[in-house]
Amino acid sequence: MPSTTAITHVESREPAIDANREAAVDFLMRSAAGGAPAAMRKYASDGFVHHNPFFASDGATLAEGMDANARQNPEKVLTVQRTVAEGPLVVVHSKVHHRPHDRPAATVHIFRFEDGRIAELWDVGQEEPEDSPNQAGMF
Repeated sequence: MPSTTAITHVESREPAIDANREAAVDFLMRSAAGGAPAAMRKYASDGFVHHNPFFASDGATLAEGMDANARQNPEKVLTVQRTVAEGPLVVVHSKVHHRPHDRPAATVHIFRFEDGRIAELWDVGQEEPEDSPNQAGMF
């Protein structure tokens, strides 16, 4: 499954902040490619909690759901558009094509890190509308 990055971000003067940013992006890329359980083991804290309303709040359940999505969409492409990192928070704005000719969706993942590990995760998504009066687009 191809996943790409086209990241726009400003380097921090704090190495830990940049390490968190890199971990958040790698977590998403691995998860989009069907490697969510391994990404959870590598990056999530023991007390990891997520806030996706479609799954129980534990990491194992979320990883199962992410892997199921990857199996249903083997040609999915996640392209990171930009990142923002400040303190323990990293925000990743991405474009996702589930299938090659589908309309893309915009996703925003908000990560909270503790001691270099993902402690908490929020995500929201919106499919790009077919007709939009906004000439600037979602990306």
